[in-house]
Parts: sequence; C-alpha cells; structure tokens
Amino acid sequence: MIYADFLEGSAPEPQTLDLDMTSSARFMNRELSWLGFNNRVLEEAENLRVPLLERLRFLSISATNLDEFFTVRVAGLRELALAGNVTPGLDGLTPAEQLKLIDVEARALMQRQQAVFVKLVNEMAVQDMHLLTRATIEDADKPFLSEFFLNQVFPVLSPLAIDPAHPFPFLPNEGYALALDLERASDKRHLRALLPVPAQIDRFISLPTQQGHRFLPLEELLLMHVSQLFPGYKLKTHGAFRVLRDSDLEVEDEAEDLVREFETALKRRRRGEVVRLKMAARAPDALKSFIKTEMRLTSDEMVEVNGLIGIADLKELVIDERSDLLWPSFAPRVPERVQDHDGDMFAAIRQKDMLLHHPYETFDMVVRFLRQAAHDPDVVAIKQTLYRTSHQSPIVEALCEAAEEGKSVTALVELKARFDEAANIRQSRRLERAGAHVVYGFLNYKTHAKISTVVRREGDKLVTYTHFGTGNYHPITARIYTDLSLFTCDSDLGRDATKVFNYLSGYAQPEGLENLAISPICLKKTLLTRIKTEIENVQNGKPGVIWAKMNSLIEPDVIDALYEASQAGVKIDLVIRGICGLRPGVVGLSENIRVKSIVGRFLEHSRIVCFGNGHKLPSKKAAVFISSADWMSRNLNRRVETLVEITNNTVKAQIVSQIMAANLHDVAQSWVMEPTGEFTRAIIPDGEFAFNCHRFFMENPSLSGRGSAGASDVPQLTHTDEDQG
Repeated sequence: MIYADFLEGSAPEPQTLDLDMTSSARFMNRELSWLGFNNRVLEEAENLRVPLLERLRFLSISATNLDEFFTVRVAGLRELALAGNVTPGLDGLTPAEQLKLIDVEARALMQRQQAVFVKLVNEMAVQDMHLLTRATIEDADKPFLSEFFLNQVFPVLSPLAIDPAHPFPFLPNEGYALALDLERASDKRHLRALLPVPAQIDRFISLPTQQGHRFLPLEELLLMHVSQLFPGYKLKTHGAFRVLRDSDLEVEDEAEDLVREFETALKRRRRGEVVRLKMAARAPDALKSFIKTEMRLTSDEMVEVNGLIGIADLKELVIDERSDLLWPSFAPRVPERVQDHDGDMFAAIRQKDMLLHHPYETFDMVVRFLRQAAHDPDVVAIKQTLYRTSHQSPIVEALCEAAEEGKSVTALVELKARFDEAANIRQSRRLERAGAHVVYGFLNYKTHAKISTVVRREGDKLVTYTHFGTGNYHPITARIYTDLSLFTCDSDLGRDATKVFNYLSGYAQPEGLENLAISPICLKKTLLTRIKTEIENVQNGKPGVIWAKMNSLIEPDVIDALYEASQAGVKIDLVIRGICGLRPGVVGLSENIRVKSIVGRFLEHSRIVCFGNGHKLPSKKAAVFISSADWMSRNLNRRVETLVEITNNTVKAQIVSQIMAANLHDVAQSWVMEPTGEFTRAIIPDGEFAFNCHRFFMENPSLSGRGSAGASDVPQLTHTDEDQG
C-alpha cells in the first residue's frame, strides 16, 4: 500500500531485468500496454467499493474500449501484416508478432468480461433487477411483448433470406444480427436467413412490473416472434454474431474540398474490411462455418463468445431510478470568484488568472465565457478551436449567435477527430450559415489544441481574454473527464494564442512565442530542454525533480531523455492513466522513475508537467505547464498542440500543491507499474483509510477559483471517510 503513495511513501527497490536495456527491450509494447489499461478498467467492475450499477458501467466501458481498439489499432496492424510489412515497432515486435500477442490477450480479456457479467447479473437479481430470457418470460408478459414487437420493433426490421437470388448482405461496422436456420412447415424445405438487430431500438426492453426492474434483450424478443417475420416457417437453429470493421480513415492528400472528401471517407469507413467477428459459441457448427465462409474470415478473425454478445450495450441498464446502486450525486461547483462578480466572467478573469478543475468546477463557466462574449457589445472578435463537440453544442450555438450579431468569429474545426468527423462537418456548416469564418487547419496535422480567444474593447485599447484547456469543448464528457481550464487576460498569452490561430488559418509559422510552446514546431524541444535542465541541476548539486501527468507516454526520444535523467539522479514521478512505453524502476536504467495509473469514478484526462527548476517539489519556484498533448509521437510530431507555462502564483500552487500532490498521494484508486509492465493495485485492508484524490477534489474547491484565496491557502490533503457519504 505504501508504494502507491508517491508523495509521502517510499519507493520499492529497483529490479534487475534479464533484458538488454540498450536495445528495443527498454520500451514496452504500445498495444499490450493499452490492453493492460483496459484490464484495469474491467477490474473496477469487480471492485466491491464501487456501487453495483457503476461496476456495470465499467464493464460496458471496457467493451466499448476494446471494440474501438480493434476497429482502429488492430485494423492498422492487420493491414501492415497483410501487406508483408515486417518493420518492428519501438519494442522490436513486427505487426504480425504484435497481432498474435494481442489475440491471446484480447481473448482472455473477453472471457473475463463474460465472467464479470455473470457475477454482476447475479448481484443485480439480489437487488431486484432481473435480466430475462425468452425461456424465463412469464405468460402474463406475453401480451405486452407482443404489442411492443408489433408497434415498436416490427416496422424497423428487415429480415433477409439468403439464397441464389438473395446473396449474403452487407452488415455495417458494429452490426449485430441473428443467423437463422428455418424449415418450411408445408414441405420441410430449408431456408437460411439473417435478421439484423436494429441499432435504432434500445437493446434491453423494460417490462412492466409492480416492483424492481425486469429487462429482456431485444434479440430474445425477435426470436420469440420469428414466425411473424417468416410465416409458415419454423425456427430450427440460430446464432447471434456481431461485426467489427476497419474504421480508420484515409483522405487524399490533394483533396480540394476537404469536407466533401471526409464525407466520402466516412462512407468508406462504414464498408471497411472485417477485423473481428464475435459469434455465439452455442450456435451450430454449420451456421458458424456458413458465416465464416460468407464473410471471408480467418480463424483468428472469428471469436466464439460464451455469453452475451455486445457487452457495451449494458450501459442501458445503468438507470437513474436506482440511485441507491449509483455513485452519490455530485453537483459541480460554480467558482466563488465568478459568484463574487455576479457571474461576469470577464470581471473574474480581470481580477487574476483562474484555473478551473473539471468536473469538480462546472464546465458551464466555459460556455458562459463564450455566451457572454457573444452578447457583449464591447466584444469585437472570437476565435475558437473545435476538436470534439456535443451534438447540440452550446459552444457552437454561442459562436453562431456572436457571428449573427456581427462579431468577427473564426472557428477552427478539426475534421479528423476520430469518430466525430460527421458531427464536426455538421457543426462547420452550421457555423458557416451563421456567418463565421470556418477553417480546417492542416491536412497532414490534426489540430488538437484547445484554445479560445475573445477580443474586447476596453476604453481606448483591445484586451484579449484567453481560455486554454487540456480537454475538449464538450459539455457532456466534461462531466466525467478530469480536465483543466485556464482563463487569463495576460497579454503575452493573448498574443501567443493569436499567433497560433494565424498559423492555423494562414499557415504563418509563429515566431517569438512568449509563454507557449506548440507542436509540431517546438513543444517536444521544450520538453527535452527542460528535462536536460533538471539533469544539469543535479550535476550542479541542486535537486532535480519532475512530476508529470498524462494519458499516454510512448514517444521514444522523451522516454530516452527521462531514462537519461533518472540515471543522472533526477527524481521522476509519473501519473499515466493508459499507455506507458517506459519501464520504471530498472537497475541501471530507471531507478529514479515511478509510474502509477489512477482509474476511478472520473476519467483522468488532464496533462500537466512540473519541473523542480533547481528546487524540490512542491515549490513556488517550479516551472509548471498544462498541455493538450500526451507524450506520444502523434501528439508531439504530427499534431498542433499547446504547452502553456503557468506564471500566476496562485494557479501554480493549485497545480503543484493541490492537483498534482493529490494525484501522487492517492492510494484508493492507484495502480503501480512494475518494471515488467504489469500494474499492481494498492491493497487496502478493510476499514483502513486510503486517500482518494477524486473524493478530495469533490470536497475542496479549486484554489484559484476561490474569491480571496492566495498561493498559501492550499487545502490539506484529506477528505471524509467513504462510508460517511
């Protein structure tokens, strides 16, 4: 347990590995590291400290994650392997070698998901939440189900016979279907058919009941009514299956109309090659062989599932009516300083820089910032990046209102935001209709930076108010993702932000950035320089310390720089939620590096790095940065990202002594990475207090958002006991 506390606990003894640490063995495999993270997510579904329906949600999330992993990462490796590419990755494994290891790990993960599903269903039954089958349906339920089928399901169904006149149909990505073997009653003639399960209807049907909750999977309802879909036929055998297709996009380099090209590419994605098919293990061998042949699958691409197919859909059973089985409700705070100024965001920001920690401080403040700008007669211009947005985005709505009121509005819409391309195309057209200038940045680089600027006339000068974020301008995900929002009217940062927008809209490479580094130009260089400075500090007899927090660490030059720093004596503590290609705690390589992953109620998403700058951490003299970028090759070399230096003392204290210190101090939700790449969870004896950083943040307001708080007012790292609500 003590090893999980990186703030006050001691570090484990470094280990000697039987590997050549000068070779590619010094790196962990990216894909296996990701699968390890998804195992940690699944582990939360077994964590008895987590409410029952929240555990069901974690199970659903692990399945959604795995689906996306196959449609993107595995699809890409599969394409390389089929093309005969034998170029090894950072860890020395070829695409084909990686696919073999992934297949083993992924199959084990799916088996574990099914075992967890069975346990949770049994626990739900104890809580009077029942998942039924057509065999356990009561006669009294059949009239309701019959009416529901005829009125709510039947009009949407498309039963498909398969014979020489009706070839095997196309099923889209994530398509779920029932393969049926039927027999005609009149002459015993055999008919094979497919019945796609419509995604437009909820997967689980809620049955009327006097108490508790009862649910029937949609496919069970369909099997109950096969005779109405195929009159005169009797169902002999059946098998459910689900398709995952290659969902990576390819766009022509010389696309003249980027929006139109992306619309075409999205249609190609829907028809991508099958990368994995899950089939019910109970299906007859003849049906399995038929599906495998018709969809041209190899044995590795077809997985037999002994249990529920489409576990991701279980999120539908996480219902608000059972609040007793969910996390206690939590309402994000409105910062005291904003309240002190009667909701005036500009006045609050003018007082001093303000850093909000979402979801603990409401994302509504970001929306308010833009809405206020839209209707303020003194605001003359707004510039905004949009990477991921919600369907009915209040951010886009505010930008449209501003443009309609005659303000100069420029929106950088990133069309290459994976799985949000179609939504972003819709938003861009809406913005153009309102009169905004819409630009799409670079064809070769994704614009992942999160920046918003508002130019306001105040007296005889123009003042630029700037927002820098670590997360997306998405009010839905902001309820569960932990991210940072920096609001400032610092003129240096305002000029820096404007130069970035000019770079995005006019390709004019920015010069003379003052408190900002951007990729692909200088962000990586800045990080490497700062790491080198910590090495020099140690060599000069000063402390060398690095604290960093991010989602993923895989960039080889940065990892090697951290190894070099560790060997020089720099103390490095990393909080990395997901992928980690670095091996911590290895003798002669990384004795001074510790890595932990935090998986809990909220999804850790903020990116922070603190350099001791010749002092121990925490320190007022530290060099502190927030960023939109993880330390991955794509972020540092092929995306437009930001690294913002924090100069305000109160904000700096908030990041170092409140946010980072709490993450490092966390025990309740922490997994510590071993030199082998395995993560070990902190063992907490029953009844023993374990610090939980999420609970701490829920109970303590962000330092810079408090009306009169200063850098010396950092709250003590403690919280109420879990059992006290």
